[in-house]
Amino acid sequence: MKCKALLVVPANNTTMEAEMNALCPDMAPFLVARVKRPARTLTLEDLPAYRQSTLEAVEPFIDQKPDLVVYGCTAAGFLGGPDGNALMVEALRQRTGATVVSTAGAMEAVLQHEGVTETAVVTPYLVPVNDGLRSYLDHAGVRVEVLNSFLCETVAALGEITEDQVREKALATVTAGSNALFIACSQLPTLNVVPELRDQLGIPVWSSIRATAWVAERAMASERDRLKWNHPKT
Repeated sequence: MKCKALLVVPANNTTMEAEMNALCPDMAPFLVARVKRPARTLTLEDLPAYRQSTLEAVEPFIDQKPDLVVYGCTAAGFLGGPDGNALMVEALRQRTGATVVSTAGAMEAVLQHEGVTETAVVTPYLVPVNDGLRSYLDHAGVRVEVLNSFLCETVAALGEITEDQVREKALATVTAGSNALFIACSQLPTLNVVPELRDQLGIPVWSSIRATAWVAERAMASERDRLKWNHPKT
């Protein structure tokens, strides 16, 4: 039985839908809920309104009864910290009745799965979100070795970043002693960059989208098992 997946992303996000469809073909095409947000980058003060907008964005999809909801806003997850991200995940679960995974939680899950305790990080964020990312990773037992950012002040600037620029920033960020690399933000294009960097650097390389796809696949496999158990063939 095919499961139905809903992707929840900021309204400006032009990357995650296509990459998730490519990385998770068994779930494609994703339903997509787009969350209203400010034209500037998110701040801690924006989170209450953003959380409300998130619940409003999923409302039109509830009647379609998604089996899996993917909460794909990385910055909001970092800014709210592990507790805030968990509250948003639970609110989405209660509202939709679906299994819910988040990009922030996926970052933690893949780095722990890889046994990473220290990583280089590339982001597009301003200092407050970068600080939130450091804190989030620290809570997960992962130290940020070095962080390099595009320091985007607006979503327009964020949307202009290319794969080539991501690759260049990544290579300029990792050091000879880097044990891993994480490229944060579900808007940054990384579909082709991640496997190239893995081959070139010989270390674990993950992005927000790759991590989310990995966790979504695992969650969907569990959901398929549940559906088979609850709806056995006769």
